[in-house]
Amino acid sequence: MADARGTIGCIAPEVFSRNFGGVSSKSDVYSYGMMILEMVGGRKNTKVGLWEDTTSEENKMARKMILVGLWCIQTKPSDRPSMSRVIDMLQESLEALHLPPNPFMFSPRSPEKLPSDGLLEESSTTSVP
Repeated sequence: MADARGTIGCIAPEVFSRNFGGVSSKSDVYSYGMMILEMVGGRKNTKVGLWEDTTSEENKMARKMILVGLWCIQTKPSDRPSMSRVIDMLQESLEALHLPPNPFMFSPRSPEKLPSDGLLEESSTTSVP
């Protein structure tokens, strides 16, 4: 690869530093995950209660996109799913998806501070689905 191109926030860490691994198709998965997260979070919040105005189906889709995006932006390329697996994850039900492992720079919070919406599971031993 001669030059890194693209939006700076969407470029995989291994493109800048070989300490994260070599550039591969997993680098594209990272960029796709960042794009998914931008799509979910990129709405203009003109109303204070944005999530209150969404339907249940829109809320589920947003949660699914967030989980898939988080899988895609794992720091270690080996922890990221393949692009075909990403497509499968987007087509699965929300209940079939698991949280990705916590990043190595993660600072755990006490359990009473974690949201209890039924989506959180112990993820320290979770592997790429």
